[in-house]
Amino acid sequence: MGELRLMKGNEAIAEAAIRAGCDGYFGYPITPQSEVMEYLMAEKPHERTGMVVLQAESEVASINMLYGGAGTGKKVMTSSSSPGISLMQEGISYMAGAELPAVVVNVVRGGPGLGTIQPSQADYFQAVKGGGHGDYKMIVYAPASVQEMSDHVKLAFDKAFQYRTPVMILSDGAIGQMMEKVELFDPIPRRTDEEVIAACPWASTGRPKTRNHNIITSLDLDPAGQEKVNLKLQEKYRMMEQNEVMYEEIMTSDAEYLFVAFGLSARICQKATDIARAKGIKVGLFRPITLFPFPTVQIAATGSRVKGILVVEMNAGQMIEDVRLSLGCKVKIEHFGRFGGIIPSPDEVAKALEQKIIGG
Repeated sequence: MGELRLMKGNEAIAEAAIRAGCDGYFGYPITPQSEVMEYLMAEKPHERTGMVVLQAESEVASINMLYGGAGTGKKVMTSSSSPGISLMQEGISYMAGAELPAVVVNVVRGGPGLGTIQPSQADYFQAVKGGGHGDYKMIVYAPASVQEMSDHVKLAFDKAFQYRTPVMILSDGAIGQMMEKVELFDPIPRRTDEEVIAACPWASTGRPKTRNHNIITSLDLDPAGQEKVNLKLQEKYRMMEQNEVMYEEIMTSDAEYLFVAFGLSARICQKATDIARAKGIKVGLFRPITLFPFPTVQIAATGSRVKGILVVEMNAGQMIEDVRLSLGCKVKIEHFGRFGGIIPSPDEVAKALEQKIIGG
């Protein structure tokens, strides 16, 4: 068993970054994720591992620092919250186009605009559909606990380098602020420069003249060349869809109805499932853990066996589009959501199931 600690979700992300062998964190404070940087500054990882922690002058600066660090093959990460992530979208698109690995954490707050500092899930479209310009995707993890906030950092770094892509952890203000027991994984040593060169032959590392130059760019003014880049990226995204889907099913084997929810909403639905079952309603929970790649095949298999599905999100209805695309018109699918940072109660969700699906 690893080391156990009681931590906030934001603190767990920060500690996991140090333990995952992160070389550099570049960010800018914004509520409700500021504890990530605060923890890193207080922990002084440069003394523990040599990791660099830098507060940039803006979110735009921090994402471009990420571009530079990733271009040298180093493990780099940033974190922000919704408006800050919006400012990073151009840089994320650049990194996807240049095939650079990095980890981006979004601790979502309510919007649109500056909105509220309370939790929300309204950044689903931005994260899953590619919020910047161009045809790109990122692997997107949706943690539902402080433990997963830690675990997903290590996993995100692994997959970022496996696929040479930015990877996003899409959390929210509640999971970022809540405290739970976390089993921390054993530290992974930072890679030496020699190990980086061996593992990342594409990186720009100041190689001697005897080797070919590596040029990191997302620019190709020749249409045929740019199409070739896009075709390569699309093939990579298909590989992700084949190999990287993650999901969880709870009490679905005998379910007649189904909740579909991610992150914090899934935790609420788990309790709502217990409430509904106590009334004799056979309902289960399907929780996508990867929002991209979305568990299309798996949700189609489970959803096709039930009478109706309630998609529960803290937004106006975003993931429900992917659920409907997965199932077509085979089953009744409705949405229940709250806005502005309001977290629905399990009783509300259970009641919505009865009103919208069973009695609707």
